[in-house]
Amino acid sequence: MKAPRILAAATLAVGLSACATSPPDSGEAEKEIVVTETVTVQEQTPPGPGDRMPTGRSMGVRSAVVAPHAAAATAHPLATQTALDVLKRGGSAVDAAIAANAMLGLVEPTGNGIGGDLFAIVWDPETQQLYGYNGSGRSPKGATLEDIQAKADAFMDGEEIPPFGTASVTVPGTVDGWFALHDKFGKLPIADDLTPAITYAREGAPIPEVISYYWNFGPKRYKPAFESGMLEEYENAKETYFSPPPHEGTIFRNPDLADTLSKIAEGGRDAFYKGELAERMDAYFKRIGGFLRYEDFASHTGDWVDPVCATYRADYKVCELPPNTQGIAALQMLQMLEKYDLRSMGFGSADSIMAQVEAKRLAFADRAKGYADPEFSGIDPEVFIADGYNARRAGLIDLSKPMPNVKAGLDFPAADKALGDGDTTYLTVADENGMMVSLIQSNYRGMGSGLVADGMGFMFQDRGQLFSLDPAHPNVWEPGKRPFHTIIPAFAFKKDMPGCQVRAVPIEQACPFEPWLSFGLMGGGMQPQGHVQVILNLVDFDMGLQEAGDAARWEHVGGCEPTDNLEDPVCEADTGKVFLESGIPPATRAELEARGVDVECCGANAGGYQAVMRDFETGAYIAATEMRKDGVADGY
Repeated sequence: MKAPRILAAATLAVGLSACATSPPDSGEAEKEIVVTETVTVQEQTPPGPGDRMPTGRSMGVRSAVVAPHAAAATAHPLATQTALDVLKRGGSAVDAAIAANAMLGLVEPTGNGIGGDLFAIVWDPETQQLYGYNGSGRSPKGATLEDIQAKADAFMDGEEIPPFGTASVTVPGTVDGWFALHDKFGKLPIADDLTPAITYAREGAPIPEVISYYWNFGPKRYKPAFESGMLEEYENAKETYFSPPPHEGTIFRNPDLADTLSKIAEGGRDAFYKGELAERMDAYFKRIGGFLRYEDFASHTGDWVDPVCATYRADYKVCELPPNTQGIAALQMLQMLEKYDLRSMGFGSADSIMAQVEAKRLAFADRAKGYADPEFSGIDPEVFIADGYNARRAGLIDLSKPMPNVKAGLDFPAADKALGDGDTTYLTVADENGMMVSLIQSNYRGMGSGLVADGMGFMFQDRGQLFSLDPAHPNVWEPGKRPFHTIIPAFAFKKDMPGCQVRAVPIEQACPFEPWLSFGLMGGGMQPQGHVQVILNLVDFDMGLQEAGDAARWEHVGGCEPTDNLEDPVCEADTGKVFLESGIPPATRAELEARGVDVECCGANAGGYQAVMRDFETGAYIAATEMRKDGVADGY
């Protein structure tokens, strides 16, 4: 339908121009130009965006934000504004992150909400320490593997846990995470942090373009799931979110969520996990035949954990959270890539992408076997980044062709399967005292399980789908256990070069690692791949912070999944597929295909990058958010 309208508009434009400049008897020539030349140009050169000024930052579609005092980057303009308002009122970066996250649960329920889990990394300038928090919930204690297998048998041919309905629901950990972070680092009353979201939930909040795009997939997923019997109850979700689904510019109201957040603001953490709200959730799951009970909520706890860090190119140190997340895969990839001169290879070259993809395949083979809840697996995450381990693994890479067989480098049981999909939100905030927060929060797939408790205004996550049903491996579904998690916040340190070289102290004291970068992105199994690409863009390819997120990406999907037969030669021989964005040059695509890589082009990557960086020279913050979604970075 678009082509005829474009052609008609072009015909009119050319015709009007001809009328102004040509004699009446030239009509045939004018007609010929419209029919042949305009159509040819339309087919060969479709319209594109305008051009930016030649600042030398050609990959970025806009400028990064520079802020002398504080900065925030989130997936929605209102959430970013909320974070900055909290900072200006004297709140810490943690207060601002909680306020922004609460707001995102209202305006971006496609990715997150208080029915999901939360992970965070916090740099505290007062103690000069990096803190990690695992706010993921656990499976119902009163259910059994046989109960979950029965659901899988009924709806998924017995092979995996259903993505929607009660079988995939685990205890939401976000509210506990808010209070744990606030107890340690908050300055304002937590009620003040939640007030903006409560107010907008009652009065209405704007829904932008990309979020509304994702939102409208909801009924297409949940209605068939309900009709099939997989989703036990749909009316609450329909009334809360889909009557009708919003479009760009909709002012969305959620009074039930406002009431729930108000009760949390007044009654604290226990209002959600032990009080009236917990009792209401218990009654709901009993009513629909689900598995979670009051005792599951009352016994929930999150954990402070030590981030796991690895150096890269000597002057950088990248930190991720340990399993049950997949963060260590990014560290493994970086350690493998240190042997390559990526700068000389060039961004977007076939050699560079080949090295990265093959490193990903090796790291993810280990992920499939050893990344699981450490309380059950007993696996020390440090083994995956032990000295020399990933350098030896990198010796398996051949840039001329994909490795024919990729096996884990360590002899462990496995992790889980449906890890490529996932809807998540990532945000980062930094305050004038130097505190930096890297926070990620998610309901997992497609807004979550499809279940909304009576009168509560939020959807429960379906993160439990990432358990395995195989009794032999460490990520098997068990009562009271955390599933494998794809969501990962990240943080990086950098040596203050060359500034530290002029200090009149010994070099080992003069050049410590300084807090430098709080960053992350969304997208299931894309997340560690994206973390690596951001670091490479900054360190090896000399990009600015905005460019590092806007630059074209690759994503590899395929190979052995953790619930496959790990000795299956067909699975191990699967080289997978590499998805490339349109900014990767056609010559690179052709060269990768010539090397035997299965390539698909071109579509937007599912990332959703936010970052705040410290400028060591000026002390200012630089903030960025990528162009693929609705996010905004700002500061003051």
